[in-house]
Amino acid sequence: MSARFLCRWSIKGVRLDCGYRLDVVVEGRAVVELKTVERRLPIHEAQLLTYIRLAQIHTGLLLNFNVAVLRDGIKRMVF
Repeated sequence: MSARFLCRWSIKGVRLDCGYRLDVVVEGRAVVELKTVERRLPIHEAQLLTYIRLAQIHTGLLLNFNVAVLRDGIKRMVF
């Protein structure tokens, strides 16, 4: 598991040095994006989807810690 994983990608020969920072990558098999927001917005899900597509990892978890019950703050996404 690595935290704050800095990613630089190359897509179709174009190098992207835009500095995407993945919060947590678990054994190269899952991206975990950590949030503390009042409510989850579509932009948060789009951000995670972008990360899992660019990292070529098929599973992602969006965790929002600003909820009464943590179970309500978990969203699993698969690409």
